[in-house]
Amino acid sequence: MIYPIGGRRNANPVRLTVARELGRDIDGAWWPRADRITNELPELVAILTPLLGDITSINVNWAALQRPPDLNWPGWQHKRQHVMTVNGTHACANLLIISYATHSALALMVLRCAANLRIDAADRDKPAFLTAGSILHAAQQQCTSSLSLTPTDTDHRPAGSAARLPRNHCRAQRT
Repeated sequence: MIYPIGGRRNANPVRLTVARELGRDIDGAWWPRADRITNELPELVAILTPLLGDITSINVNWAALQRPPDLNWPGWQHKRQHVMTVNGTHACANLLIISYATHSALALMVLRCAANLRIDAADRDKPAFLTAGSILHAAQQQCTSSLSLTPTDTDHRPAGSAARLPRNHCRAQRT
């Protein structure tokens, strides 16, 4: 988890992981605490700003009212994983969105796998690790085959085919 430097810890810290090196199809994951992710978005931006630079846009690959797949039950494999691309002045990150209702063992494993964090050997045979790997693989495949992300209001581009983003939008902006 990421905590503010030099200050008191928030009673409900943002549940976020980001890889040390950016540039993969999935650079990390965010596990919001509620269905309305807009409530946590300002805190997410505040945490990512030192890493990415001033945030210039946030792009998502889902419709406004579409919920992320329920990872607790079979069937998530047939649904689009939610990925948010956060673009900053220095870098950008593709974050896999984990449904707020996901069981904690699975959500924590997805957070670790998405940011390429170390997993103990004893945990590698557990169902949470195996499922997390499948979820991450599905999201990576989706990012590789996807032609676009849907711009949000912060992107300042009209919706529709003219607003399609490059296939690897995040990588195109990395320096």
